[in-house]
Amino acid sequence: MARIPLGLELYSVRHDLDRDALGTLKAVAAMGYEGVEFAGPPKHSGKDLGEMLKKTGLVCCGWHTPFNLVQDDTLAATIELNKAVGNTHVIIPGLPGHLVQTLADWAKMADFFNRLAEKLAAHGMVTGYHNHHTEFIAKEGSTPWDTFFGKLRMDVVMQMDVGNALRGGADVMGILRRYPGRCQTIHLKPYSPRAGKDNPEAGFKPLIGADEIPWQELFTFCEIKGKTAWYIVEYESDAYPPLEAVGRCLKALKAMGR
Repeated sequence: MARIPLGLELYSVRHDLDRDALGTLKAVAAMGYEGVEFAGPPKHSGKDLGEMLKKTGLVCCGWHTPFNLVQDDTLAATIELNKAVGNTHVIIPGLPGHLVQTLADWAKMADFFNRLAEKLAAHGMVTGYHNHHTEFIAKEGSTPWDTFFGKLRMDVVMQMDVGNALRGGADVMGILRRYPGRCQTIHLKPYSPRAGKDNPEAGFKPLIGADEIPWQELFTFCEIKGKTAWYIVEYESDAYPPLEAVGRCLKALKAMGR
């Protein structure tokens, strides 16, 4: 069973990154992270970011790419940017709400993702989708998640954010088992339903290991049936300073044998 490397979703430390991109990447590498996933529109050129990655020894394990940057008139620039940083995983982190109001809308969106996957495959890249909590709230007899992934090609990455999924009341392990081999990258975000009982957002405050995600069960699945290439840590609460929080989460994962 091959070891799965640990990356960091840079949205977790976005303000530090805005102030000092290279310094923040150096700090992330010094903690022991092996890769990083960028998020949002680029604030530096692909060339500059590629040089920063080389200086720090970090690998780009993904880019959370806004939906508007994978349209016909923007896709070429997005491909060139990702080539410059050596990224093969173009992940869409949510969709404009007006485009996915019904399950029929989600089914139609799956067709778009399937076409996008074909276009990216020609460049050695894959696309994928990253969830929030609303995709697991049932409507019309199903959930957006099942409607969407039920129509997607097998090579479209099911980047489950386990914290967001639990926030939406999802059976995290049940969903992963229903889609074996689909979570090529997965977001390790802590969440505690107990802490979020009265205020759901408070459930994101606990660090990894102090929450209620079934971590060991999740690791076993990813390492045997998930075809998972990267574990990607994300922490988005303000309970701790961002760099401290992601450092603590990494230490907790290392203590779990990761």
